[in-house]
Amino acid sequence: MTAQLPEPSAHPAASKELRASHDDREAVVEQLRDAAAEGRIDLEELDARLEQALKSKTYSELAVLTADLPRPDAPGSRPPLVLKGGVNGASRGPGRWEVPGHVVAHGGWGGVKIDFTRAQCRLTDVTVEAYGEMAGVTIVIPDAWSADTTGMDPGVGGLTDKTTPDRLPGTPLIRLSGAGGVAGVIIRHPNRWERRKLRSNPTRHQIEN
Repeated sequence: MTAQLPEPSAHPAASKELRASHDDREAVVEQLRDAAAEGRIDLEELDARLEQALKSKTYSELAVLTADLPRPDAPGSRPPLVLKGGVNGASRGPGRWEVPGHVVAHGGWGGVKIDFTRAQCRLTDVTVEAYGEMAGVTIVIPDAWSADTTGMDPGVGGLTDKTTPDRLPGTPLIRLSGAGGVAGVIIRHPNRWERRKLRSNPTRHQIEN
């Protein structure tokens, strides 16, 4: 007996037919296996969905397979990522890392840098609280992403927003809040040096797109 797949959920029409990458398919495979381990789907359903996931070419085809499962980053499912600059500073990225729905950065005395350029993000909305404090916070987002900085208090150090509104459908929106403190907060796209590094060592997703 063939396992029945759920009907697709509603997604923005513009993003439905975007081509999925290997990383997108692998993320769905991981979510399906977790769902089977939790008893949400049986082994027959798991096999049917895994086979379809590996054949899927677009986001809409992948969305069908997880439409009846909790989102990996549903509220309460993943704790916030907290970065504290301390004396020596702190950073996340530019390597591969999984983006939670909430990130908190305290610049402290050493500063914090958050680089999303190689991050894996399954969300379309991410909250980032940034507190510049004494050394500041720098946030780097891919060109396809955009930022909403209306919730940010610039403080003494100010807010520097060098991002563009050219967001591609289905990509994350960074909702920035917090306070600039003494040193301020910067949010921007990659600079020339960072772009050179990305070109010299592209991820599979960048190769495919």
